[in-house]
Amino acid sequence: MRIGQWIGFLALIISLYVLWQLRQVVLLIFAAVVLATVLNRVVRLLQRYRIQRGIAIAITVIALLAIVAGIFAIVVPRIVEQLQQLVKLLPEISDRVLGWYNWVRSLIPGRVLEAAPPLSNLTQQLQSFVGGILGNFVTVLNNSLAAVVNFLLFFVLTIMLLLNPVPYRRTLILAFPAFYRRRVDEILSECEDSLVGWIKGTLFAMVGIGVVSFIGLSLLGVPLPLVNALIAGLLEFIPNVGPTLSVIPPVLLALLDAPWKAGAVIVLYLAIQQFESLVLVPIIMQREVSLLPVFTILAVVVFASLFGFLGLFLAIPLLIVTQIWLKEVLVKDILNRWQGEKESKEDKETRGQVEI
Repeated sequence: MRIGQWIGFLALIISLYVLWQLRQVVLLIFAAVVLATVLNRVVRLLQRYRIQRGIAIAITVIALLAIVAGIFAIVVPRIVEQLQQLVKLLPEISDRVLGWYNWVRSLIPGRVLEAAPPLSNLTQQLQSFVGGILGNFVTVLNNSLAAVVNFLLFFVLTIMLLLNPVPYRRTLILAFPAFYRRRVDEILSECEDSLVGWIKGTLFAMVGIGVVSFIGLSLLGVPLPLVNALIAGLLEFIPNVGPTLSVIPPVLLALLDAPWKAGAVIVLYLAIQQFESLVLVPIIMQREVSLLPVFTILAVVVFASLFGFLGLFLAIPLLIVTQIWLKEVLVKDILNRWQGEKESKEDKETRGQVEI
């Protein structure tokens, strides 16, 4: 390699290292781009009704903030209230669990369960465990300055991108060679359509899961069906992991009411997840964006392990963008053309031999 090539390779390594050190900021920028792309579609829709862009942006942002604030106002106080109630009722829960445990031990003869640990201190253990969780939760809330700063940065970036997205897109396109800029513009448009389609499908799935959860929990008589349905709908945004986490609050509430309801809630959520996996998601995602289930699970695991909670939250948008760029650049523009050139040379040699 020449000196210039070594310098270019070294610059690439340094750039990748800097990007890795700034990965959280890069992810925030990517999240702002995704949200600005989706909101820009809403703004364009409002502009069709002869609403000025500035007014359309204000309406869109205010509506989004109102929805988020309303959800938090409904869900968060109820969750805190139920956690406090859960701590107060821990002695009763521990007594029930201890009674079931002793009943199971009495049914099994012999020395099968003699080595099992006693549950006499279950109340103290549960209280200390829940108290530790609540203490850590309060600590996180008290030390959430970094999260507030990141949210403000995310919000400001989204508004700036939404106000005038054309210069930023043009700057990104100019980073590529002149002969490839039109192709990059086409790929960016495809990314925009896929991200908007995924958001539409995800929102539809969130509403569907929330409605079905509310109906099922109401029929079972589980406390706070609306709050639990909202939690189930919101966690639907995180594939595979979110639906699993959403079952915990209603199970705890059902356990406080009647033991059999906890099992019924688990069965209900398993049925909802099967309906989502087999019916709802295939119908929505096949129309909006094509994602293989295995790649979806791997993306959630990989991006969550690399980037933490933000990577878990952005796993599917990252997968969508990565899949489009690999398909369009690597497959269509490199591999397919290389194969075509190879075949054309072989055809020319074959035609030359035939003529001889």
